[in-house]
Amino acid sequence: MNLLIFIWTLLMTAQPGSIYDFTVTSIEGKSVDLSEYKGKVVLFVNVASKCGYTSQYRDLQALYEKYDSSGLVIIGIPANNFGGQEPGTDKQIMEFCSTTYQVTFPMLSKMSAKGKDQSALFQFLTSRENPDFTGEIKWNFEKFLVNREGELVHRFRSGEKPLGGDLEKAIKSLL
Repeated sequence: MNLLIFIWTLLMTAQPGSIYDFTVTSIEGKSVDLSEYKGKVVLFVNVASKCGYTSQYRDLQALYEKYDSSGLVIIGIPANNFGGQEPGTDKQIMEFCSTTYQVTFPMLSKMSAKGKDQSALFQFLTSRENPDFTGEIKWNFEKFLVNREGELVHRFRSGEKPLGGDLEKAIKSLL
């Protein structure tokens, strides 16, 4: 009996090994098992509609269109943790993104990017070792690049532009 309790405890406290261990909610309210992105390069971005970096949506969409057929998926994750710059509902955010920036890449339901209520996905992304840095997200539009095996391989701060810089080079090297 003690062995069963030990095994159960291990299973219940096991840390996720990759993004494929998460199920999240899309901005449309549907359950999304991230394992459906196995074999893809995934770029997670914490986004906001009223931020100085909001115009990055345009370049993120261009990046998505440029590399989608090669296996890139961009996933926007709205968060209202930084200056209250994402106050809208999921429906309002979806409307803003589609009409203002013609966003077609997947978007998740708004979740907390830091603090006591930080989502499990952001806990995972901010704590995984990578060659860049770990720790708390500093502002909107930080970017987390995941390889085809579901492992975080690079992280970029908000000021990193989606096109023409180190982020695009890192994506191309994974594709």
